[in-house]
Amino acid sequence: MAGNQVHFEVFVRRYPDSPWTLKMAADDRESALEVAMELVDQREAAAARVMRETLDAGTGEFHSLTILTVGVPERARKIRAPEPAEPLCVAPQDLYSCHAREKIGRLLETWLARRETTPFELLHRPDLVEQLEASRVEIQHAIQKIALPEAHARNCSVAAMTKAFESLAERAVERLLRDARKGLPKIAPETFARIASQLASDPEGAYRLGCGVAMFLAPAQSWAEKVGLLIDLADAAPTQGPGRALALAVIAEPLEEIVGSEKGLDNIVGGHLDLGARLAAMSRLAAADVIDALVKAEPSVAKVMPELSERAQGLAKWLGVGGFLGVRAAIGQRILRELSGQRRLRPSDAAGEIDVIRGLAMALTAASGKLLPLDNVQAAFSSRSRRLVTRDFVETYLGEGGSSLQEAEALIWLTENIIGGGNKREAGRWLHAQIFGLRLERESRGSHHPTTRLAELAKLQRAVARCGLVEETYRPIQIKLGEIGGLVEADARLVSKTVKSAAPALNRLTLLLRLACGEVAPLGPAADRARAEALKLARQDNTRAELTVAPDRLDAIRDLLRHAALAA
Repeated sequence: MAGNQVHFEVFVRRYPDSPWTLKMAADDRESALEVAMELVDQREAAAARVMRETLDAGTGEFHSLTILTVGVPERARKIRAPEPAEPLCVAPQDLYSCHAREKIGRLLETWLARRETTPFELLHRPDLVEQLEASRVEIQHAIQKIALPEAHARNCSVAAMTKAFESLAERAVERLLRDARKGLPKIAPETFARIASQLASDPEGAYRLGCGVAMFLAPAQSWAEKVGLLIDLADAAPTQGPGRALALAVIAEPLEEIVGSEKGLDNIVGGHLDLGARLAAMSRLAAADVIDALVKAEPSVAKVMPELSERAQGLAKWLGVGGFLGVRAAIGQRILRELSGQRRLRPSDAAGEIDVIRGLAMALTAASGKLLPLDNVQAAFSSRSRRLVTRDFVETYLGEGGSSLQEAEALIWLTENIIGGGNKREAGRWLHAQIFGLRLERESRGSHHPTTRLAELAKLQRAVARCGLVEETYRPIQIKLGEIGGLVEADARLVSKTVKSAAPALNRLTLLLRLACGEVAPLGPAADRARAEALKLARQDNTRAELTVAPDRLDAIRDLLRHAALAA
């Protein structure tokens, strides 16, 4: 076969999910194979393929054959199912599904917010429908906003999709107004159980009962009042049977929409509260039994957990019922959104924000599984923790006027209350910079109370190991604190003065051992000097003589000796 009838092409995928692109063509097989291998070995491409192309002289077409494929295997691509040509909602009844109501809520958000009403009420109240129909502009805008993406997804014209949605809206309005003229149920707590039981066998029972519930809510002036009325209906629902299931399912729909909206839920738990307190109240609302028990046992949770209003307490009792699980889930999703958001929980109190996050973390972890999956809770707090280690927050949190030691203690508290490996590392960098700065050493050596400062450094040294940092991060910090403690002790000559003091030998030995085991001074040079002097003092005859006449102190001395040896 002639040389110009066969050639070799090298294709590459730059990244694992990239498409194949032609890199080069060559007449020589070996050179094409060598180029493909080098591209993958040098990581210039995720994968490479060599194709042999043979020209058929009779047809003028090339026949391809793969002779080499190296690198990351190609993953099978999912084939997207074609969208149906018609809209998802084709009949008025389709607008009453939860997905349709959610979309209506987004499309008419401004109009509904002005009237403090929900999509459920709009779809079941003839007076609201008449108000909306009177302002045709609102309906037209909503239809235009939904028609464009739907037309694009179904590969049809925007005009056709607009016409379909206009027809659907007209039929839905006509249906509700026609039914209102014929007569819809009039709901009151005294008649609710009877009407719900009667409508349980009606194919349109949920729709008709929903109309009655929506009209019952019409006089309410606030979201909290609507919640109160819905709880009254829930208390009056049938005690068992299909009527109870229908009643609770209908009540749950507007409740879920109210708690899913920002203003609705805030009005229930207290709009005057800051975001942190509102999230705490939402948590208590959604998992009252678990969090109420935690409040009694854990002061840090009780500190940030506000008391619920009487209406909120009434709602909390119903959220554990099977028919209201969707309402509780809506509250949980709102909590996750806010935790993962950008807004500060306590805008004017950085230290208080850490307290809120700590209390919320304990509460939501205790309620995980019942309220939210634990993985979602941890992901939300990891996202929130990322904002606590930014420069803006840390500088605000530390403030001005505090000593270097106080700032180090504050950073340890911050580190202890965040999660996520990356966040811990960033907090560790802040703490490292604080401890290794000259300011801490200068203030410590200039202290007028060296014994107090040594005890504070020892406490800080122990706390560093307990705040969740990896050993590679906290060990250098502990060593530095020990070195600072050694300088403070050397300046004050505390060990030397203790050895030479006129106090009884057992008292001197006890103090030296407490220094040596890291109890009242950080482990490091100061502890090493104290340990060496304590061992000398323990071997002296007068010390043994004092132990002989004071056997009750022998166990305490022995424990200190053992701890000092372990700390060495």
